[in-house]
Amino acid sequence: MDSFDIFRTLKFLPGILIGLTVHEFSHAYISNKCGDSTSRDQGRITLNPLKHIDPLGFIMLLVAGFGWAKPVQFNEKKLQNPQTDIMKIAVAGPVSNVITAMVLSWIFALIYRIHPGSYYSVLSEVFLYAIYINWGLFIFNMIPLPPLDGSHLLLNYFRKYPKLYEALYRYGTFILFGLIVGSVISKVNLLPIWPLIEFLGRGFLQILGVPV
Repeated sequence: MDSFDIFRTLKFLPGILIGLTVHEFSHAYISNKCGDSTSRDQGRITLNPLKHIDPLGFIMLLVAGFGWAKPVQFNEKKLQNPQTDIMKIAVAGPVSNVITAMVLSWIFALIYRIHPGSYYSVLSEVFLYAIYINWGLFIFNMIPLPPLDGSHLLLNYFRKYPKLYEALYRYGTFILFGLIVGSVISKVNLLPIWPLIEFLGRGFLQILGVPV
């Protein structure tokens, strides 16, 4: 990795840390609110990134562009209303990334209005990376394949079909991994989510008056 790559990595590092931390914190917070104290007992209801970062997953994010955080664990039997609570816990992470992206966009727009010249600064790049990373975490995690959050919504619906449920749960992770690895090897985006990320990121910034 040359110096340019290292410098670029340092610019999107804050966005990754913020996005993953807020995402996992939200899972843990809602899980505890729904009656299961597992995440609280494990010290996951915190905005300390060190509690949520998986070392290997974090390195993969920096090097390969895809990775993972330490998953928040919960005990389904301890939830007050398991069927609906599982969905609440699942969407909490992606929704928190949407909120984070919007808040960062608003702060960025405010800075731009006060000092338009800052648009071309390093701080501007850090903000833009963080904004797009959080939109990306939202969209990527809503893909309905295990172990992503979107899979809980899909699998919850298919519980009434045990064989299909088991097949999706068993093979979904391999399908997702195959799509990611296939994208890297073939250099063809088999998970074409970037256009949607760009649409949401650019669109919201333009609504706030930022020329992107």
